[in-house]
Order: sequence, then structure tokens, then C-alpha cells
Amino acid sequence: MSDHPTEPSSQQPVEFNIDIPTEPVDQAEHSVAGEEHSTDEQATVGPASAGNMPSRLKPVPQDSASPGRYVLIQKRVIAPAADEVSAAVDTPVETEPASETSEPVAVEPPAPTAPDPDHQTRQRQRASHLAQAIRHELRKAVIGQDAVIDDVLTALIGGGHVLLEGVPGLGKTLLVRALARCFGGDFARIQFTPDLMPSDVTGHAVYDLQTEQFKLRKGPLFTNLLLADEINRAPAKTQAALLEAMQERQVTLEGRALPIAQPFMVLATQNPIEQEGTYPLPEAELDRFMLKLRMDYPQANEELAMVRQVTRSSRADMLDVQPLRVLMHAREVQALQRIASELPLDEQVLDYAVRLARATRTWPGFTLGAGPRASIALVRGARARALLRGGEFVIPDDVKGCALAVLRHRVRLSPELDIEGLSVDQVLRQMLDQVPAPRL
Repeated sequence: MSDHPTEPSSQQPVEFNIDIPTEPVDQAEHSVAGEEHSTDEQATVGPASAGNMPSRLKPVPQDSASPGRYVLIQKRVIAPAADEVSAAVDTPVETEPASETSEPVAVEPPAPTAPDPDHQTRQRQRASHLAQAIRHELRKAVIGQDAVIDDVLTALIGGGHVLLEGVPGLGKTLLVRALARCFGGDFARIQFTPDLMPSDVTGHAVYDLQTEQFKLRKGPLFTNLLLADEINRAPAKTQAALLEAMQERQVTLEGRALPIAQPFMVLATQNPIEQEGTYPLPEAELDRFMLKLRMDYPQANEELAMVRQVTRSSRADMLDVQPLRVLMHAREVQALQRIASELPLDEQVLDYAVRLARATRTWPGFTLGAGPRASIALVRGARARALLRGGEFVIPDDVKGCALAVLRHRVRLSPELDIEGLSVDQVLRQMLDQVPAPRL
């Protein structure tokens, strides 16, 4: 059911020199070539006997000057040099019996070094340039949807998922394919149909005749970038297969919790005008999408440029994404997310984001308000938009700019306003105009 890209990218990714955190390495188990490490194994000192013989300790011969004592083998690990290879050397060192009144010596941990502000500023600027380069590259393939491109990048940097809604032919699938082209990680596509089963999404156990054992076959959900095309055409049980993966970044198969590689992002598309043969998404799954984006028709000049570009191509009515460059890999995306999460956020801006989410719960015209996930998504989205525009800190306009996409699928309009012909976006705009924003 998944559709992986068949042609690997032949272009090299663009380097932006962003510091990427690495996992700490245990020096007691790994040694780096060209450096010398020494490890001492500690043991309780006491009389040597068969029952009290710590590891790495050897007894002293009985004819020695100090019978009943043992020696500690001090182990030195030396990494091989370029012109010679050194072996480990065992040097016997006599140890004195521990005193019963001796007290452990308190060792103070080293003081943490303060981060360099200039270095953080340079990292933030490089990350912003990378995000803007990705935006510029996506606009080459998707014409007339600049605001939607910015919102998709906001969700990518914020570590969230996106639900794209629009009539057929506006480029929803094209936008996801273009983003996958610029992203050097794993990409999978699932075409949701009425007969799609949950195991087709998550995976299942397969019996191997040779080994006579069951083996787990992972589904297309184990990827970095997942396109769930026409998600509302699958029944609710298949849609629920995404719930655990979207929230907990793991999938439980045969009683085992299997983690999903990071970063992980779901981009789902749906058609809002067709009701026959579709299954509306439940509220629990809608709440797991960070943003719900609505694609509208392009402007006249933008549609003219799109028609001119498409008719020059030999691929019928498709825009080609092959010329797009690979600008980032999985580690670069994680670096962007880390840098965005560290952007300074004033307490007044944080309070403004929470007040917006809480206002939907008591606002006249809404029968259902947004939950705490909306407050979290507002802050994450504001930090991502600040990084995308190259800002040094988050401002209230960053929160207000992503409020519609964060809140529109988390609230429910009252029947009275629905009968009057008002939409959710119109009521949300009225609320945004009346909730006071802080002045920094």
C-alpha cells in the first residue's frame, strides 16, 4: 500500500554547517584512534581468599613480604598509532587494606560552561537560512500556495503533523512530494481506501516456513515523512492505526513497542466537498494534527504562470519535482527543531498563547473549545515561524499568525451560527481581534 520513490536523488545536499548534537560515548567501552585512555577498575580491598576475590585482582605469593594481601591489576588501554600498535600493559600495583575509619572523599562536579551567545546567534542564523532555502525550493514546484508552504515548514520545524484540505487539483499531493524531494530521509505514501486494514499501515507478523517462526514485517508507517493520501476514505479502525504513532512516536506490534525513527511527520490530505464513501476523522485524531491547512485557488497571475510551466513539461498535467535539490537530511531537521525550541520566549507571549486557547472554551458561538494541545501547538508554531522569518525571539504576531491553523480543527461551531452561514475561521478571526495581545 505504500509508494516509495523509485529514483534516488543524484544531487548532493547543501551544507549549512549546523552543529548537530551527538549521543555521549562511554569512554570505558570505546577508544578513539590517536588518543590515549586509561581505565581503573575499583574493588573493595580486603584479605585475599577464595570466597573474597574481586575481579581483576590477583593474590600475592605467600612467600612475599606481606602474606594475605593481594594486588590490583591496573589496566591501560592505548589506541593504536599510525606507525605502531601498542598492546595493553598489565602492571601489578600493591594496595593497602582499607581502613575501617576512612571516609569517602567528596568530589565536586565540574561547573557547567556557559553557552556562547555569539555561537548560538550564528547557529540560529544558519538554521534560518536553511529554512528559507527550503521554502524557496518548494515554491519552484508549488505555485500560488506560498502561505501553505510556510505553514507546512512551520509544522516541520515545530515537530508536528499537518492535515491538508482542499478541492482536487490544487497541489496537495504535489506539495508533499516536493517536500520529500528536498528531504533526504525516508518517505512513504499510503493511498487510503475503504478496504484498507490497520495492519496494512502498521505492519503484521508473517510466518516464515524456513525458520518455522513468526517475523514482524513493518508497515509503511516506519518512515520519516508519511503521506496519508485521502485519509478520510478509510474507515475509522484504519484511521485509528495512526493514533499511537502520531502521539507517542511508536507502534505496538505483537505486544512489542517499536520506536519510529526521528524526525517523524504525517501529512494527510482530504477532500472537503465529497461526502459519499468518506469517513470523517474522529476528534481524537484531529487533535493530534498540529495544523489544519486549507488550500484555496491561486490568483490569476499565479495560475497563468502555473499553466505556462506545466504545459512546457512532457509529463502531461504534472509539475516535475525531480529538478529540486536535496537540502536537508534527518539530522538537519532535528537540528532545526532543537534550535527553534531554544528561541527566547517572553512570559507575556506565552500567556497570550494560553489565553487564546482558553478563550475558545468560553467564547459564544463555540460548543467545543480547544484543549491543552492547542496551547502547546501555538507556542511550538510561534517559535518555528520566528525561526523561519529570521527573528531572534518570538513576538505576539508569530502566535497570531498560526492561530487559525492551530485552532480551526479543534473547535466546533454552534448550530445557530452555522445556520447564519458563518464559518469557523470567521468566528476565530473575531476572537483574535478582541483578545488583547501584549506589547513588547
